[in-house]
Amino acid sequence: CRMAGSLLKGRFLSLFDYKTEKYIVAKNKKVGILYRVIQLSIIGYIIGWVFISKKGYQETDEAIQSSVITKLKGVSVTNTSESGLLVWGPEDYVIPPQVKILYLHHSIMALLNTSMISAMRLFRVRMRTGIMSGRCLRRDVNSTGTCEIYGWCPIERRFTPQGPLLTNAENFTIYIKNFIQFPKFTFSKSNVLETTDDSYLKKCRYDEKLHPYCPIFRLGDITRRAGYNFQDMATFGGSIGIMIHWDCDLDKGHCHPQYRFTRLDISVSNKTIAMGFNFRHTRYFKNAAGESYRSLFKVYGVRFNVMVLGKAGKFSIIPTAINVGSSLALMGAVTFFCDMVLLYLMKKGDAYRERKFEGCRYDNEYTQFYI
Repeated sequence: CRMAGSLLKGRFLSLFDYKTEKYIVAKNKKVGILYRVIQLSIIGYIIGWVFISKKGYQETDEAIQSSVITKLKGVSVTNTSESGLLVWGPEDYVIPPQVKILYLHHSIMALLNTSMISAMRLFRVRMRTGIMSGRCLRRDVNSTGTCEIYGWCPIERRFTPQGPLLTNAENFTIYIKNFIQFPKFTFSKSNVLETTDDSYLKKCRYDEKLHPYCPIFRLGDITRRAGYNFQDMATFGGSIGIMIHWDCDLDKGHCHPQYRFTRLDISVSNKTIAMGFNFRHTRYFKNAAGESYRSLFKVYGVRFNVMVLGKAGKFSIIPTAINVGSSLALMGAVTFFCDMVLLYLMKKGDAYRERKFEGCRYDNEYTQFYI
């Protein structure tokens, strides 16, 4: 009983002992060089990639909150046989307002009426032109067999644009005002330069180096940065993506907008998809007799899609501690790897094993333990 009590007491008191490792110095140049090379590689990775490039000491916020306000400016004059002399302003060629820029090519004035169509063409016309009224004429000597539909007539004529209507539109300017906020850090900013000069926005144009905080872009410059010519693109229309990226380092006070322009209506993988952008819209009115008319517009133009992305980072002890702990674990793995090389890959591994492991007798049992 006394021996059992002493044993339990000894094991309990051993919990408060401090144990340290015993190191063995292996005079092996190859393993020593390998050990230092791996160590330096890991240190370089930790400092260069984790902490400098990826800023592993920072807490990040990618839940960016953003709002975009756009305005287009530019005036053009056209004189065609169909429309006569017209002056075009932003309220005329932006449809709907502040979203797209459109270049009108033609319109069709039509009267809401009933029309008699051939029964052979019934299905095709029914799908495209109108709805059957339920009245049809039988085929006989004096009839070719027709059915009545409700629809606008005359029907839309086929038209292929030969060029843009607003030829000087590439000199128009678009004003893109972007507000961003990172709620985690209660940080907000705008892409407009804070200045007391009231004339700054009237004369500046965006330039990555000279005027990075000027939110006014020339349309021709936007398509050029996307890799396309504005005049070639304006004939059949297209879609341009304007990406505003915010990469904010709040520790250094760096938070600047970066712009990237790309064309979205061209499929690289599927060449059969027709590029361009167009759609139809109508305007309705009545004449003096009360008859309903409409003007059908098929418009080709350039659509601008503004997309805002970004993230912000700021020092925090939690990610710093996690990355430091991971780094120490990697450093410990270097020792384990070099031990495996010495024990199992070197010619004198047996001699190193004898030094590294020692055996002793305890309670008539042979125990091998690691030092």
